[in-house]
Amino acid sequence: MYPVYPVPSQCPVCYETMIIQRLHCPNCDVTVEGRFSLGRLALLTPEQIEFVEVFLRCEGKITRVEKELDISYPTVRSRLNEIIQAMGYEVSGGSEQGEELTPEERRQVLDDLASGKITSEEAIELLRGELP
Repeated sequence: MYPVYPVPSQCPVCYETMIIQRLHCPNCDVTVEGRFSLGRLALLTPEQIEFVEVFLRCEGKITRVEKELDISYPTVRSRLNEIIQAMGYEVSGGSEQGEELTPEERRQVLDDLASGKITSEEAIELLRGELP
């Protein structure tokens, strides 16, 4: 069996996106030729792919990613945004209903709830970004 290497996504000479022109099955010796796209995931660096694998293994739960990689919430968000952009998508500035709260703002809402300054309904609305 031949060694299997990751497909390079960029040309080592001019750095343009590579295409696949031949696929081969080592089991039955069938070869298919044409022009095949690498797909958006091939645009990611090995480090970004590793992060995506961790993110998926953690079922998209940022708190689990934080713990597994021992990084902060803002770092997780930053890496996700970099990957989204690297794949050619736009990064949204916030949630559909309102702007995302920073971890500090979330803690303040929970502290206000615990001290009785706001009701649980107000806390829910604030955490969802529904109140100004």
